[in-house]
Amino acid sequence: MNSRERVRAALTFAPVDRIPLEVDSAFSAEFDSDVMMPAYRYGNGKASGLYGVKGTRTDYWGSVWESAEDGVKGEVKQPLLESWEQLDSMYIPYDVLEQADLSAVDDACVASGKFCMKMWGIEPFQRMQYLRGTEELFIDLALEDGHMLRLLDKVHRFYKAEVELWAGTAVDAIHLEDDWGAQNAMLISPKTWRELFKPLYKEYCDIAKRRGKLVVMHSDGYIMDIIPDLIEIGVNAINPQLNVMDYEKLSGLMRGKMALWGGIDRQWLLPFGTEAQAESEVRRIAAHFCGDGNTGVVGQCFGDKGAKPENIRAVCNAWKNI
Repeated sequence: MNSRERVRAALTFAPVDRIPLEVDSAFSAEFDSDVMMPAYRYGNGKASGLYGVKGTRTDYWGSVWESAEDGVKGEVKQPLLESWEQLDSMYIPYDVLEQADLSAVDDACVASGKFCMKMWGIEPFQRMQYLRGTEELFIDLALEDGHMLRLLDKVHRFYKAEVELWAGTAVDAIHLEDDWGAQNAMLISPKTWRELFKPLYKEYCDIAKRRGKLVVMHSDGYIMDIIPDLIEIGVNAINPQLNVMDYEKLSGLMRGKMALWGGIDRQWLLPFGTEAQAESEVRRIAAHFCGDGNTGVVGQCFGDKGAKPENIRAVCNAWKNI
């Protein structure tokens, strides 16, 4: 069983020879990851500055970010849409996709034998925050503002084009992301989420399924309320913030329907816990989420800034030993 077969089996609840693993690139020489992101290049759009470097940068949509230190994403300090009067003339970076160079993607996917996908970036809710500003967007959502709905449509059309672009390559899955939860509740009501955002994700999933792709989604925070919805629209695996949810309830919702893609606690365990605690947490996750044949789980470990290398190693070794 090669890496691609192993991950596909885990995501479709077929038996696996071992639990597949996705590891931080800093540990790729030490732990052989079953997952790979093929090399590609997008157009620049309005991008300037360097991601993850202290200082100011502009993303390819045109929003201005500021990072207070190296190694962090930073925060949007100048949203693109400070007034709705700017909406009609807002730059939408289709040229970023039109200028994309994906020429090496197919050969890399085939040659690697690994499970391949382009990770991060399909993020309609987060993109709306970057364009409008988080506080303003939440007010817009509460008021069901018509301008907000037009913005949602513009952002969604762009991401549909990006999903179509990648669905036409040899990648194994389409990766979606949007952080939908706070520590103990959804950021917006599940009702509003179902009305406004669920249809968008369904369209992305439908595009993926038509081209034979699986769907993996990342979402931090408490998202228990929408797990059945994600299953319904075709998400094959969720990469959640496990430590803010009840493992027994969550695994009961997911069992045999949607796989778990990682989920090690990055807030406390990796930066402050011990190696023994890290190993114990992997065993606890496996006990709740692994199905017959040790399937239904991809072991993942990525450390944010401050994570202890020894704890990342402990997590990876624990997954290998399940």
